[in-house]
Amino acid sequence: MKTTLSMFLALLLVTTLAAQDEVKEIELSNGNSILLGSIPEDALRQASYSNWYSTNYSQYFPDLDRISQFKEELKKYHILVFMGTWCGDSQREVPRFMKILDVAEFPEEQVKLVAVDQRREFYKQSPGGEEWGLNISRVPTFIFLKNGKEVDRIVEYPLNTLELDMEKILLGMQ
Repeated sequence: MKTTLSMFLALLLVTTLAAQDEVKEIELSNGNSILLGSIPEDALRQASYSNWYSTNYSQYFPDLDRISQFKEELKKYHILVFMGTWCGDSQREVPRFMKILDVAEFPEEQVKLVAVDQRREFYKQSPGGEEWGLNISRVPTFIFLKNGKEVDRIVEYPLNTLELDMEKILLGMQ
């Protein structure tokens, strides 16, 4: 089972990181718009998303000392981020997480953002099925992969701080 899951994660990583999907935006019955599927970070800086994204990004001051402790180890990982542009936790944590990655000079091609749906019939699903088999029950979910295998994840919000939780994952301080 672990071999199958590892192979699936490796295949998912290769296909999803290489894919250049068109950003999918839908309008909900309440008039709000949400993004779906694989999205570039730039999509979050556009239109109705920039208000929360840019604000939470610019107002967050990462722990530079802690980041320096794991910065080099971080570059050995790929990261899958499942989020909802409609979700308050995602609106708070994803901009902060992305700022940490920017400060750490993390290669943008090693992170994949996937926006999931909020509509009842498609709840926490993406059009490309990127969440399949990954047990995404809450967002945001930050999955850390090394050599195609999941090492750990941060789900919904950090237990301590994003930087401390990342340090524990990356340096094996569990």
